[in-house]
Amino acid sequence: MITKPQLRIKRCFDFLLSILIFPFLIVPILVLILISSIDTQQWGVFSQKRVGQNGKLFKIYKIRTLKKEPHYLGRLHQSATTFGGFLRNSKLDELPQLFNVLFGHMSFVGPRPDVQGFADELIGEDRVILKVKPGITGPATIKYKDEDVLLAMQSDPETYNRTIIWVDKVEINKKYVQNWSFSLDLRYILQSIKLK
Repeated sequence: MITKPQLRIKRCFDFLLSILIFPFLIVPILVLILISSIDTQQWGVFSQKRVGQNGKLFKIYKIRTLKKEPHYLGRLHQSATTFGGFLRNSKLDELPQLFNVLFGHMSFVGPRPDVQGFADELIGEDRVILKVKPGITGPATIKYKDEDVLLAMQSDPETYNRTIIWVDKVEINKKYVQNWSFSLDLRYILQSIKLK
């Protein structure tokens, strides 16, 4: 089980890495925000409340990829602009989460931050997931890298997400927290880079 000293080591690594790569990513992030603003005809930064460490809510930041219209789980690809689809497939829409890591809302590695109604409703030993900050990447994120495609194949994406994907993610993320190590985080970061 991850300990308080290990959580401090994890946070120090996140902070130092985010400071190190910030100068290289700030210009690309600003350019993508500008293009997205023109492409979607809305402010190019999307923010949404998500459940963070210890169940505390925070605002996650992404590059906006969807048109101004109703959005449905499993059909998000239909609402994405052509450029937005490219950003979603390449995961470049998640670059602004560097600020979430810098501010201490997120980690580079951990469970993906969910909207309310999922992680905040965990009970019993499943709540161990909330001990760590949510991550940009992690074991469940890597396994479900094509989650949008998988959901699009379902007749009832909402139910499939809650009863199949979410249940599996909880088990994966519990094992991550229970068996955390610094080398494990490095491995997931490298795996994520290879998937890009």
